[in-house]
Amino acid sequence: MSLPATSRNPRRRIPTNSERLHQVCTTAIQNLDEITAELCKRSFYRFMQEFWEVASNDKFSPNWHIEYFCNEMQKVAERVASGLPKLYDLIINVPPGTTKTLTCSIMFPVWCWIRWPWFRFIATSYSSTLSLESAEYSRDLVRSDKFKRIFKGLAIKADKDTKSNFRVTYTDSSGIVHLGGNRYSTSVGGTVTGFHGHILLIDDPLNPHQAVSDSERATANEFVDQTLSTRKVNKAVTTTILIQQRLHPMDSSGHLLAKKGKRIKHICLPGEINTPEFREKLSPPELASKYIDGLLDPIRLSQDVLSEMKADLGQQGYMAQVGQDPRQIGSGLFKIENFHTITELPPEASIGRRVRYWDKAGTQGAGAFTAGVLMYELKNVKKWIVADLKHGQWATDERERIIKKTTEADGQNVVVVVEQEPGSGGKDSAHSTITNLAGFAVFADRPTGDKVYRADPYSVQVNEGNVQLLYGPWIKEFKDEHESFPGLTKDIVDAAAGAFNYLRGKRRAGPVL
Repeated sequence: MSLPATSRNPRRRIPTNSERLHQVCTTAIQNLDEITAELCKRSFYRFMQEFWEVASNDKFSPNWHIEYFCNEMQKVAERVASGLPKLYDLIINVPPGTTKTLTCSIMFPVWCWIRWPWFRFIATSYSSTLSLESAEYSRDLVRSDKFKRIFKGLAIKADKDTKSNFRVTYTDSSGIVHLGGNRYSTSVGGTVTGFHGHILLIDDPLNPHQAVSDSERATANEFVDQTLSTRKVNKAVTTTILIQQRLHPMDSSGHLLAKKGKRIKHICLPGEINTPEFREKLSPPELASKYIDGLLDPIRLSQDVLSEMKADLGQQGYMAQVGQDPRQIGSGLFKIENFHTITELPPEASIGRRVRYWDKAGTQGAGAFTAGVLMYELKNVKKWIVADLKHGQWATDERERIIKKTTEADGQNVVVVVEQEPGSGGKDSAHSTITNLAGFAVFADRPTGDKVYRADPYSVQVNEGNVQLLYGPWIKEFKDEHESFPGLTKDIVDAAAGAFNYLRGKRRAGPVL
């Protein structure tokens, strides 16, 4: 009869569960960097969490959409790395301020290199400044002490180390250094000749000002179609990832989605889905269950933040950039039924700043009008009063006489702002008016962008019922132009929007330059 092992060797002791756990923990601690490296290689989202503090000064605030984006991009990268024919290009539409650039343009290429150091990227954006800044963050991540400690052997090639085009090297288990892939960064319309990518990254190919320009949109879309599309390592495998906020029905996302036969996976996440229009834009629709109280990200895009964005962006800017629901700007911009007419001004103590804004035209009877809108800002409340309108087709001398007479009637406590049109003629005209109003507070305003685009923030306050009209014979004409805007004439709305933007500090008036 044989005895148990402990009886044969009474000096041998079986470790307790506590001792076994201690040994496992000790081994894990000794190999913590190796474990971290393996976990990061397996999951792009895990890599994001681990290296967030290296790439950003802000504390990491998790939200489901970040993990979702990471998983979708990881699927793309794994298929490209396997050399499999692509199933689709990936388009992601998401509001600003949701970590899209940090995720897609900064951290994603670096994560790919820890698994496939031979990957080549072409990364582009609407401006070279933004594109190069993202490249710099990626490069600094690879150079960081934490990264070098956990991913030993992956480095930036010393003689190929510029923000616009840097290359990585990697060391194999035998200690041999190999050339790896690279990141070439450019901007829309920039040079990409001679470069090819396994993945093409497009981060915001247009900014909001460019999106309202037919020529700028055409340039961006042609660049995506005719230039980037030819810069693929393997046309059957290389995948394009486009991430942007929607800005126009035919921005680059709209342009590509409208193409018949184009294989695209479209992820569209409005900042909130509390309206039917925004909810219809959500793609895929089953993601609605992840929204909290109808909000994509209650921390980054809380209801207070969204309300402030709506005030700043205007209703159509908000619909596009936050709701991912771009419309042809200007259509039905003003709900004139929300103008409130008052018969007398509130007490003097409740009235804040006052401005008369002039949108000038100098040709009598040729369809060009001059409009001067007097607007008051109320103290301690977000409300404004349109107190008067001067409007007509006047020759230059008559126009200047009317502007001076009106300024004298308004008094010294009303600031006068004159729109300065582009070019030397606009400068001379504004200078003439300022000289004519010597002794009064008068400035020139040099607005940029389309008149309809500039009127959008003002329209939000009109539609919220925050703009009141002091009763006068001019009200019908004032409302009529707002209702038909943008119609044949825009000068009244332009003057009202200019006054509002001045009071809100959205346009800076100054001396004629």
